[in-house]
Amino acid sequence: MTATWEESCKYLFAPKAPAGGDFAGKKMAWLPVPGDDGFAKIEILKQEGDDCQVNLVDTNEKRTVNINDCQPMNPPKFEMCTDMSLLSYLNEGGILHNLKSRYQANCIYTYSGLFCVAVNPYKRFPIYTEVVINNYRGKKKTEMPPHVFSIADNAYADMLQNRENQSILITGESGAGKTENTKKVIQYFASIGANPGKGDAAEKKMSVEDQVVMCNPVLEAYGNAKTVRNDNSSRFGKFIRVHFGRDSKLASADIEYYLLEKARLTYQNPEERNFHIFYQIFKGIPKDYLTNTLLMDPDANNYKFLTNGDVQVPSQDDVELWKENEEAMVILNFTDEEKESILKLMCGCLLFGNIDLKQNKRDEGCEVDNPVFIEKAAALFQIPAADFMKSLLKPRVKVGTEMVQKSQNSEQVYFATKALCKSIFERVFKWLIAKCNTALDTKKPRQNYCGVLDIAGFEIFDFNTFEQLCINLTNERLQQFFNHHMFILEQEEYKKEGIVWKFIDFGLDLEASIELMEKPMGILPMLDEECIMPKATDQSYKDKVIQQHNKKHPKFSVPSMKSIKGLEHPPHFNIHHYAGVVGYNVDDWLTKNADPLNDNVLDLFRKSAMPFMATLYEDCTPAGPKERKKTFQTMAMMHKKSLNELMTMLHSTSPNFIRCLVPNETKTPGKVLAELILHQLRCNGVLEGIRIVRQGFPNRIPYADFKQRYQILAASAIPAGFIEAKAATELIIGALGLTDDEAKFGN
Repeated sequence: MTATWEESCKYLFAPKAPAGGDFAGKKMAWLPVPGDDGFAKIEILKQEGDDCQVNLVDTNEKRTVNINDCQPMNPPKFEMCTDMSLLSYLNEGGILHNLKSRYQANCIYTYSGLFCVAVNPYKRFPIYTEVVINNYRGKKKTEMPPHVFSIADNAYADMLQNRENQSILITGESGAGKTENTKKVIQYFASIGANPGKGDAAEKKMSVEDQVVMCNPVLEAYGNAKTVRNDNSSRFGKFIRVHFGRDSKLASADIEYYLLEKARLTYQNPEERNFHIFYQIFKGIPKDYLTNTLLMDPDANNYKFLTNGDVQVPSQDDVELWKENEEAMVILNFTDEEKESILKLMCGCLLFGNIDLKQNKRDEGCEVDNPVFIEKAAALFQIPAADFMKSLLKPRVKVGTEMVQKSQNSEQVYFATKALCKSIFERVFKWLIAKCNTALDTKKPRQNYCGVLDIAGFEIFDFNTFEQLCINLTNERLQQFFNHHMFILEQEEYKKEGIVWKFIDFGLDLEASIELMEKPMGILPMLDEECIMPKATDQSYKDKVIQQHNKKHPKFSVPSMKSIKGLEHPPHFNIHHYAGVVGYNVDDWLTKNADPLNDNVLDLFRKSAMPFMATLYEDCTPAGPKERKKTFQTMAMMHKKSLNELMTMLHSTSPNFIRCLVPNETKTPGKVLAELILHQLRCNGVLEGIRIVRQGFPNRIPYADFKQRYQILAASAIPAGFIEAKAATELIIGALGLTDDEAKFGN
């Protein structure tokens, strides 16, 4: 049964704030303390210089602390405040307390200026029903409690009013709820943009929302995986555009993807899984089809690319999800031939990854120890097995004007195998996205769109490598985009109020670290350069980067020997990002970046007897040495191109921001780990946004509220009888002796 509006309100409206109580006449503050709580509530008893005596309210313990460690507490009227940018004191203690108290009262959404902060509740709340959608329709942000629907509704209203494309940027760590909130935004757009039913067959066709929903099982099977934090983590970023026609109704949708984590195909960290599709194949496909048609051993523990074997995930029913995936493919018009071809390529990758090699004693080359796996892979790829083996072990390369066979050692062949499998997987994924877009394209005329970006947030792990650098660069650019956007809005706000104030564009703050990664002689361009140098190694690249930037660039440093002692993967250098200092380990960067694909094998793929495989590789025509140089594309180059296209698109939209938070590591409802929350607020730019607001005048109070709240401080300055609120405010400020730099009067 669907919840009523009254039932939903319990999870939307916070309980009323308590009266002043013991706050009155006391100097209350927050004191940072170790442990899960992060801060203790204190009363400042007396102060002498920088030292002050305090009482810890919860334990009644007396302490002497430095006054600079004490963060002033907000008055009770701000308890469970819906917009944290309105707090009198914008400090970490106050922000954390506000988020925590709202979260524990089952209010998972809170505004922070331009941001909507969403904390993962780890349980279902009845706040996404059609009743709730109808209550948020056409309402201003300030008229309703914080909700992802409010962000969506305001974006839709702005699109109609200004005829301007909108974007909603949803970021956060793995397991924070990005994909769930993305689905809710799409649900909202589909509901308010739905065509009213006319009863005929055409109108009864599947709606765009239903079709987007049907894309989910397919994209989640091939793009999601179990990580330590999240059983169903999206390992790619996506931008879903929902297009509306001239009549403001839903016309169609399309999907673009970014940063597919291809490296997961060949290796997974402990307790993690490969992409879901591989486990669905073993659990969902009948054994005889698996062994006879797909040539597979039915035991998932026997494949090297499934690093941790057959990992069971209670929340992921692989049999049921396989059925959903199959049903979705039927609805999205996949042919039987396409479905079988995709399965053959997936199984071919697992078999190909199982090859064993042994080094030749007579030369540098190697040979396949047991040809059964490569023969099975060749059969599934529908290419000649003998040519496949020869192209891998002794590819023909051009030396001067001659074509010669060059023996590869076992390490080179293993790398080539992994690179080819990752190439197959990404091309299949790209084809799946295109297939979904074909199904979503209704051919109806389009006017404007609302786009939703669901992308991985900033990452700081114990072991950070090339993939983390790409994700962190993306987030640095997105944060710069936000800072610049906020700077423009702040300027407009001050202009509207007639206040003269010189602002700093905080987008420029991030320029130094972005340049360090992107500009000529930066981290990534130097990597590209090293990839085309003969005899270059990860070590030679590391030495050149350190020589170029150490003690010369403010955002670059080298970790001390003491800090890396005993680490399994010690960082080779640090980059000082806005979210914190990240140490990067450059092992395998040259291979990951060049992602060298064996041209001889690509040519076999292009000539495959399987039409699907041949189509995937039809662009891989053999090129001469001059053409080859032009077409050589590293991962860094492709990432830069993709990121620039994303940023160009975002700059052409009016943006909205949702930040998703993981409250604890154990998926426990209602539990908040202070340091984990604060770390994410730093990483996803919420604290950065507050820092920008605080550079100007962080507290904006209507004249009537100011007069009512503060006239007691200068009662003698206010004449008896009626007085305009603005005039009264000017008298109070004058009586308190605040200078022009401390207070400004708006219109």
